Amino acid sequence: MKKYDAIVVGSGHAGVEASLALARLGNKTLLTTLNLDSISFLACNPSIGGTAKGQLVSEIDALGGEMGKAADRNILQLRMLNTGKGVAVHSLRAQVDKHAYHADIKNVLEKQENLDIIQCEVVEILVENNKVLGVKTAFGETIFAKTVVICTGVYLESRIIIGEYTKDQGPNGFVNSHGLSKSLEKLGFEILRFKTGTPARVHNLSIDYSKFECQKGDEGIQTFSFLTKKQPKNVAVCYLGYTNEKTHEIIRKNLSRAPMYSGFIKGVGPRYCPSIEDKVVRFADKTRHQIFLEPEDKDGNEIYVQGFSSSMPYDVQEEMYKSVQGFENVKILRNAYAIEYDCISSLALLPTLESKKVENLFFAGQINGTSGYEEAAAQGIIAGINASNKLNKKEPLILRRDQAYIGVLIDDLVTKGTNEPYRMMTSRAEYRLLLRQDNADIRLTQIGRNVGLVDNYRYKVFQKKLKDIEKVKQEIETKLDVKIVKNLLIEKNEGYSSLPLTAKELLKRNNINIFDIKEKFGLFENINNNVLSYVETEIKYEGYLKRQEILISQMKKNEEIKLDKDFDYNNVKGLRIEARQKLNNFKPLTLGQASRISGVSPADISVLTVYITLLNKINKKG
Repeated sequence: MKKYDAIVVGSGHAGVEASLALARLGNKTLLTTLNLDSISFLACNPSIGGTAKGQLVSEIDALGGEMGKAADRNILQLRMLNTGKGVAVHSLRAQVDKHAYHADIKNVLEKQENLDIIQCEVVEILVENNKVLGVKTAFGETIFAKTVVICTGVYLESRIIIGEYTKDQGPNGFVNSHGLSKSLEKLGFEILRFKTGTPARVHNLSIDYSKFECQKGDEGIQTFSFLTKKQPKNVAVCYLGYTNEKTHEIIRKNLSRAPMYSGFIKGVGPRYCPSIEDKVVRFADKTRHQIFLEPEDKDGNEIYVQGFSSSMPYDVQEEMYKSVQGFENVKILRNAYAIEYDCISSLALLPTLESKKVENLFFAGQINGTSGYEEAAAQGIIAGINASNKLNKKEPLILRRDQAYIGVLIDDLVTKGTNEPYRMMTSRAEYRLLLRQDNADIRLTQIGRNVGLVDNYRYKVFQKKLKDIEKVKQEIETKLDVKIVKNLLIEKNEGYSSLPLTAKELLKRNNINIFDIKEKFGLFENINNNVLSYVETEIKYEGYLKRQEILISQMKKNEEIKLDKDFDYNNVKGLRIEARQKLNNFKPLTLGQASRISGVSPADISVLTVYITLLNKINKKG
């Protein structure tokens, strides 16, 4: 009889982070996978990061996760997105070698102490008295565990769709999962049907790159992991191109054959990552749409055509792709396809990602209705940490919305739910100026240390960074040579001041950055550029940051007001009927969480606050 502390079902990005967190925290862990070749496989885009997603990766890294380090080790090209906008939306994005990344993560898992890996299919979750006992495999084997984490990605009852053709399988031709959806449904989970898609892969040598715009990587910028010492080299370039009216006409002419318009596709697709046929219909006034050519690996010839996902029949795809300038002679190696799959309603979960229905059963990743590798990995590390904490009778880790994008992601899922594949965006984070790409380690490394995932080496690196920051903050108060200041102000077209200025006061001028000050005044010797950029941001945005901190202090008051999970909201006079129904159905843990439930208005929260205040006074007197 096999027994484990924890079983993680699924070896995608969520399953990897969950199993590593559990094993590294000392729990005997089993990771099951449908196919060893699909471990952390980048089945869609061969990239890590992106707008808001880059922040997630660095947050995973700061907590002690693996994705950021693995991405840095396998980078083909690294870029910082949105640099023309404010720092709140700067996000890292990297093209990575998808085959090397898979092999890298597989190697990390195989060497991890306390972790076993087995290729098998889990078909049933075993439960007794609403508490998980273990799993049953397709082989008929029963494996017992104190906790189970479900990270099945897009593999549950999945099918791929290309025009009129469909096949029961997972992404990239991998086998899918049968039976587990029914097991979850029997346990009372609401099963949803979602859809995502991927573009064609085309042959590198069949592309006329002279008709595309070259996009190179950025040099000397921060990496995903705060432990990466050596700046990764940009060994590949990407290209920007466009569809055209001819492309759009081909699509319009064949809409009757498009599965998403013929009714053949039943699943709900992602609003923020639509197929090309959806773009043409929804944005009929647009004469062109961007597409990006991205290499899948270092030595191969497969090119991923981002922005051109489709489920059109293969012959229509051929015509569509060849209508693009530069693709006149393009050869499709793998056709674009849509994929439908089962997932659960995330409203069935606590903020720890544990099920409300079954004790010690956790869920992470696309099974919870999200899209994207980064969202999955972020949930995975939190589910792994909380499964371990539950096993070892420790307090759960629940990141607030002001602490991390991970906190925003999970709070949105468990409080609001989602009726389409959820994608993290900077606009979802109300405190995004505090949740920047550059300060994820400042925000979360101590939390990772307290949890037990941040080892001594990482913590030493973190403490040195804190000391360097303090050193810069002290030096920034230095009074500067008036003559040099004058010349610098004239050089930068800034208004001249005859008063002596400190480096901090000078830095608040719009056209002057901290590197100008370093060069002209010889300050900040032996300080890392990332540290200097961090301090510069803190100073230039000081006023805005203080405003956000005031809002956060107000928000925390509501988060600190705990609500009884057995409380009957029908007893609260003044609450609207809809609010009573929503609150009784959801059972929020805090007043703050109650305020974010759809259908609960600010007026309802005011009524509830008064009621709780009076109730607390009565209880104190009693």
